[in-house]
Amino acid sequence: MGIANLRGDIVIRINTMRVAVMVGVLVLVLQASPVRAESSGSNAGWGSAAAISSLVYGPVKMAYSVLGTVFGGIAWALSGGDTEVMTAVISPAVRGDYVITPSHLRGETPVEFIGRRDDYREDMVVFEEVY
Repeated sequence: MGIANLRGDIVIRINTMRVAVMVGVLVLVLQASPVRAESSGSNAGWGSAAAISSLVYGPVKMAYSVLGTVFGGIAWALSGGDTEVMTAVISPAVRGDYVITPSHLRGETPVEFIGRRDDYREDMVVFEEVY
């Protein structure tokens, strides 16, 4: 009888942890992308679509970032403590967009899943004309 209670207790704890993790992820995603509807119904539609898209995209990006950080640590250890190797692995995983915004859905700004350093961003590069 004691073992059956122990098994039931473990199942309840695991289910409670699953619910807590799902609620935590949902809170983080919704907090990271506040949707403010303007006076236009179109903007409300874009905001709603962005929020729903972020519910799927956000956890995937978070998982990618966590895995990138773990593999960056492994790369650092295997390279003998070379921080450049670690940064080359972690930087693309951690940088980038974590939420989808209405401007992403309208095609005004690209979604950056794999982040780039600021010096590699196209909008920050200034081209000089040579005569």
